[in-house]
Amino acid sequence: MSRSYGETWVYESLVSGIPGVNVSRTLAVVIQFVLFQAGVLALGWYYGLWDAVIAGTAAVLVAAIGSVEMHRLGARNRLLSTPPEHKRLLFGSSIEIVLGVLAFVALVTYLFVRSDALIGRLFGPSPPVPVVYLTLLVLWDLTYRIGTSWWSACVALWRAIHVDLSPADAATARRLDAENIGFSILQLGLVPFLLTEPILLVAVVGHVLAVAVVCSTAILLTRG
Repeated sequence: MSRSYGETWVYESLVSGIPGVNVSRTLAVVIQFVLFQAGVLALGWYYGLWDAVIAGTAAVLVAAIGSVEMHRLGARNRLLSTPPEHKRLLFGSSIEIVLGVLAFVALVTYLFVRSDALIGRLFGPSPPVPVVYLTLLVLWDLTYRIGTSWWSACVALWRAIHVDLSPADAATARRLDAENIGFSILQLGLVPFLLTEPILLVAVVGHVLAVAVVCSTAILLTRG
């Protein structure tokens, strides 16, 4: 299956679409992790925010593993012998970006309203500008992957209802849906840092449960 426009996640298109840059998927994820983690460590050391370094490292790790999973889910979905409508719905609609933006805006809204809580606990009463910038960048990375996981679940349910697959493809599709459940479970790695933030805690756990329910339904309904 080719990887032309409309048949990749927006994230994949960005990685492969930079002129003059040709790196493997593995190297792209490694570069992402190293740059983000270096920034977390450098700013944590410079400003003495070691509590934030722990939370930041967890977020960067979850985002990096999420990048690996996005590549895996994308590549394996492209190999399925599903009709073009499925590929367009999954990749070409870019709905994962919309869902990611909505999740990011909701998160930033919460941080503005409750700035004395999570932000104050991690960064103090006057967070340094570079720390805030990197934090928002990492949070966008996380929320984009949450949006991708949710949209993948919705499209999986659509595929299960509307598409008949060969036995081999049906088995692959079920494995992909199970992997998407694992993909969403990655976000539970952030739970230890949200125990004092019940709204964020419910949002993250609720997202994981919702993806699990939708993907489990898709697994049960997949025909092949």
